[in-house]
Amino acid sequence: MPDPRPHLGEPLALDLLNTRWNQDGPRDLLIDVTGLGIWLATAGLDDRAKTDERTLQAVLTARAAIYDVVKHASHTALNEVLGHGRIRRLLTDTGPADIVDVPETTWLPAWLAADNLLRLLAEAPDRIRQCAHPDCVLFFYDTSKNGTRRWHSMATCGNRTKAARHYAKKG
Repeated sequence: MPDPRPHLGEPLALDLLNTRWNQDGPRDLLIDVTGLGIWLATAGLDDRAKTDERTLQAVLTARAAIYDVVKHASHTALNEVLGHGRIRRLLTDTGPADIVDVPETTWLPAWLAADNLLRLLAEAPDRIRQCAHPDCVLFFYDTSKNGTRRWHSMATCGNRTKAARHYAKKG
């Protein structure tokens, strides 16, 4: 089954947040394990995680924790998710390696999304944004050269905003 979400391709943490969107009302991909399977496949994690109720609950916990960090700067729940795993550093025959170690595999996708948020926050926290369209709940990582992107998609939310502004001036 194809991923029904209107915006794909964001870093894992933001892609997880974008499992909720507005399209003829609020939508949520993660209402069941079928939706979890779609998200895992889109994220490239379907071969590393089970599509079951326990994984779904862990992923929902991570989504809420990531949202709390991005919207409210509250990090307690994120630290609880991160507590389910760690990065082991090793020297291998091919050189240094960082090995993800998440003993409970049901927490692997959730932990990876939380870890991804840490990387985004370390790189450029000000580039983690929510779409500026008032009816949009989607998030994006601004990779524009000057860091001024406002919409998750210029083709949808950007055009709608500009059209509304245009019609408001004429009225």
